[in-house]
Amino acid sequence: MQAYEFFIQGIKINEPFATLTDLLVTIVCLWAFFMLNKLKRKDLAFKYFNFFFLTMAIATFFGGILGHAFINEINFAWKLPGWLTSMLSISLLERASIKHAKKYLHKTIAKIYEILNIVELLVVMTVTFSTLDFYWVEIHSGFGLLIVILPIQLFTFIKTKNKGSLLFLSGVGIALISAFFFMNKISLNEAVNYLAISHFFMAIGSYVFYQAAKKVVSDDFFKRKLKTKSGL
Repeated sequence: MQAYEFFIQGIKINEPFATLTDLLVTIVCLWAFFMLNKLKRKDLAFKYFNFFFLTMAIATFFGGILGHAFINEINFAWKLPGWLTSMLSISLLERASIKHAKKYLHKTIAKIYEILNIVELLVVMTVTFSTLDFYWVEIHSGFGLLIVILPIQLFTFIKTKNKGSLLFLSGVGIALISAFFFMNKISLNEAVNYLAISHFFMAIGSYVFYQAAKKVVSDDFFKRKLKTKSGL
């Protein structure tokens, strides 16, 4: 646990910088959700992108408040709401990538990814709930980013040169930097520890994913309008 702590009217706040940086991710994701929602798109890929940000905002809010700030005052199992919601969030981002790239993928490959997306989430959620071990949350995130999103967006970028896909690849890279600090427990000091640094890069990565989703959505919409006008 982080040694630095402070009190508000006699209430102890644990891991304050980890809490604040978690809430920073919450703010970025909520902002992204509302900004994308203004586009009023109805296609599934867009909806998955949008709900990724909403669920990640919820996950990091629970993570900051229950998983860090007051973890010493409540049962450890209260980390589960943040963990399980974050796993759902990553799966929604996977699903969004699959739906966006489906027209470029072989039907069999797309179907395999769609099935894996659901089965892997259910299995790992069950194991996480049973073991209360964050290791499985890490496994799920690694699977989603490296096995699903990275190859799909790389293939889509090679196929279409879509800048949104390139931005998604950048977001994955930033997420890996976040994981590097977390897994190796690299800290600046007791206050700004590896948790806070990891969350900070998560906030940057979330913003990049927002730019990626906006670009992908905008490009798809623009192409659709052109086809409609041309009568195709």
